[in-house]
Amino acid sequence: MSEELKIKDGYFKVRPAGRHIVTIGRDLIKDKYAAIVELVKNSYDADSSYCKISLLPFEKQIEIDGELIVNKGIKIIIKDEGHGMSFETVTEKWMVPSTNDKFYRVESPKGRIMQGKKGIGRYSASLLGNDLVLETIDSNGELTTLYLIWDDFENAKYLEDVDVLIENFITNKNSGTEISIVGNEEHLNSWDVKEIRNLMFELKKLIPPQVTDLNLNNSVSENFKIEIELGDFPYPELSNLTETIEPYPILELFDYRISGTVSSDGMANLKFENKRVPNSPVEEIKNYKIWLNQGNSFFSKDAFQKYCGEVKIDFRVFDRDANSIDGLIERGLKDPITNQYVGKREARRILDLNNGIGVYRNGFRLRPLGDAGYDWMSLDNQRVQKPSMRVGCDQVIGFIHIQSELESGLEEKSARDGLKESQEYFGLREISRQVLSLLENRRFAYRKTMGLGRSNNNVNAKVDKLYNFEELKNNIENQLIAFGVSTDNITIIKKLISDKEQENNTVANDLKQIIALYQGQATLGKIVNVIMHEGRKPLGYLRNQIPTIVDWTNMLEKNYTKELQDKIIDRLQVIGEQGKAISELFKKLDPLSAKRNKDKAQFKLKPIIENVKGIFQSDLIEKNINVDIKCDYNDFISGWKEDISITLANLIENSIYWLQTNENEKLISINIYKDESEVTIIEYRDNGPGIEKALIESEIIFEPEFSNKPGGGTGLGLAIAGEAIARNNGTLKAIYSDSGAFFKIEIITNPI
Repeated sequence: MSEELKIKDGYFKVRPAGRHIVTIGRDLIKDKYAAIVELVKNSYDADSSYCKISLLPFEKQIEIDGELIVNKGIKIIIKDEGHGMSFETVTEKWMVPSTNDKFYRVESPKGRIMQGKKGIGRYSASLLGNDLVLETIDSNGELTTLYLIWDDFENAKYLEDVDVLIENFITNKNSGTEISIVGNEEHLNSWDVKEIRNLMFELKKLIPPQVTDLNLNNSVSENFKIEIELGDFPYPELSNLTETIEPYPILELFDYRISGTVSSDGMANLKFENKRVPNSPVEEIKNYKIWLNQGNSFFSKDAFQKYCGEVKIDFRVFDRDANSIDGLIERGLKDPITNQYVGKREARRILDLNNGIGVYRNGFRLRPLGDAGYDWMSLDNQRVQKPSMRVGCDQVIGFIHIQSELESGLEEKSARDGLKESQEYFGLREISRQVLSLLENRRFAYRKTMGLGRSNNNVNAKVDKLYNFEELKNNIENQLIAFGVSTDNITIIKKLISDKEQENNTVANDLKQIIALYQGQATLGKIVNVIMHEGRKPLGYLRNQIPTIVDWTNMLEKNYTKELQDKIIDRLQVIGEQGKAISELFKKLDPLSAKRNKDKAQFKLKPIIENVKGIFQSDLIEKNINVDIKCDYNDFISGWKEDISITLANLIENSIYWLQTNENEKLISINIYKDESEVTIIEYRDNGPGIEKALIESEIIFEPEFSNKPGGGTGLGLAIAGEAIARNNGTLKAIYSDSGAFFKIEIITNPI
C-alpha cells in the first residue's frame, strides 16, 4: 500500500476576484433599463416621495500634449429626497455585495415593503458608465461621499485589492441620495432616440395605474413619483425635456376588462366590463373556483401547480379589427403632446407597444413579465388553436399583483429576469389563464351576438339555407312580371328552378348524413381515453395468458394430468369472458362510428341510454359517480338512435370531467317523460359546479370552439350534441341551476 507524503496544508478563505462586482452588475442585470429601475427602487426603499432621473450629455474640450480634444460623454443622475444613508450604512451595507439587510428589514421606516432584497441591484450601475459618485445625507445631517471606478475592479486580481474612497462630512442640507454616473462617448451613443423612448416606456410600465376597486396595499403610484430630465440631445422631440412619468391613457380605453381578487385557496371574486356597449352594467362574478393541477386529470400534460397566496388581477383587452380600432379612437385615443386624435396606423402602433401582462410585487413590475411581446402565458399559442375564442398577447394589457415571497412562494430570479419556475409560478400562470378565459367567454358571446365573428353553429340549418331556392324563385318571378313575361313562361322557369332545388336537396341530405357521421367520429375521438381504459385490461389479460396456456398445452402433451387440464380450461374460460368484454365494448361504440341509415326509425330510449352509460362504466366506478336513470323500457322516439348516443356521450363525458371537483356524493340523473303534447322530454342533470348563468343566457356554450375547461377542451361536445338533436326535430337547451349542470332535450315523438 502506497503512502502519501503531505506537502502543504492549512485553512484558506474564498477570495472573490476584483471583477466579481462588475460581473454581478453587468452580467446578472438584463439591460440598462433594468439598471436604472434598480436604482429607482432604492429611492423608493429610502421613503422618498420622488425619484428624478437625469440623462445629461456633455462635451468638454481638454488639452492633451498641447492639442485640444473634444471629450464627449453622458452623465446620469439618480436623485431622491429619502432618508439617506449614514457612514456606517454605506461602509457596512452598501459596500457589502449580497447583503441581507433589506431581506430581514422587510419594511422601510415609513412602512414601505422593501423592493431590493438580493443586495446586488446597485452594482448594475456599472452598465451605465465608467465611474460612480455617491452622495448621501442621512436625517442627522451626515454627508457621506463615495467614489469608485469600475475599471479598477476589472483590473484588480482580488476584490480586496480595490480601494474605494469614502468621506464623511457634516452639512445642513436635507436628507436624500444622489448617484452620479459618468460614461464615455460610447455610453452616450448608446442613448439614441429609440433607447431613450424605451427607457421612458419602461418607467411608464414600472408602476401600474391606481385602481381603487382592487384595494391594493402599498400602492406606489399614490405617494411616489418618477421624473425624467433629458439634457441637450441632438433629437428635437426629446432635447431638454422634463416629464413626470404617468401611465398611458390607453389603459382607460379598453374594450373589455376583468378585475378582482383570487384568494389563496383559489376562490375568485371578479368584475367584468364591456365598453363596446355604452353604459352597460358591470357584471359581478362571485365565488368562482379556480382549479389547479394538484393530482386531478384536468391538466394531464401540465406541471403540478400550487396556489400562490392572494392574487389581484386587472386585465384590459382590445379588439384589433378595423371597426374596433375606429371605436378605440372615438373613445379618446389622442396624441399626448398635440392632444389630437390619432390615426388608425398610429393606434395600432400604440397597441403594439402597449401590451403584455405584467406581474407586480409591492407596486413595482417584475421584468420581463409584461414586456410587449413577452408571452409568458402562451396566449398566442392558444389563439392559434381557437382564433375566434382566444385573445392574443398583443390584445391584452394586464396587471397581476402578487404578495411577498413568504406569502406567495413566488421567488424572483437573482438576475431580475422574472420569477423562478416553481409550482407556485405554474399555479400563478394557470390562475391568470382561467381569469382571462372568463373574459374571453363573455367577449366571444358578445361578438357572436353582434355578428362580429363567424358562427359555425347549426351546420344543418346552413346546409338547408344553401339549397333553399324559395326566395330566389320569388325574386325572379317579380322581375319576370316586371319585364312582361307571360304567366306560362314564368311557370316553366319556376319549375326548372324547383327541379334543380329538389335535385340539390338530395345532395344536401347526403351532406347532412356525412356531417352526422363525422360528428359521431369526433365524439368517438373525444372519448378515446375511455376506450383505451376499457380495452386495455382485457387485451392485457389476453397478451399475458396466451403464452402461459401454450406452455401448459405443451406440458400436457408430454405428461397428462387432470389438474393441468383443469387449469387450461379455467384460463380459456376467462379469456372467453375477456374477449366478450372487448366485443361488448365495440358494440357500445358502434352507434358512434357506424354508417347510419338515411331514413329515420322508431327506437326505444332505455337501451340507448344504458349502452352509453356502459361505455363510461369504468370511469364512473373509478370516480364514484352514480347514474340514476328514470325511463320506461317502452318509451320510444322517432329519429336516429346514433344521434341520441352522440348527445348522451358528450353530456356524460362533460359530467365526468366536472364532477371531479365535487368532494361529496357525485350524481348524474337522466329522467325521461312525455308532456301533454306527446313531446318526449329528456332531463339530464349532474351535481357538479354547474354552468355560469351568463354563458347559458347567451347560448355560447353551444358554439364550436367554446370550452370552459381549465385544462383546455376541444369546444366540440355541446355543439355536436345540439346539432344531433336538431337533426331529430328536437332542441337541446341548457337551463341555469345553482345545484349543477341541467340540460333539457325535447323531441317530437309522432310516429313515422
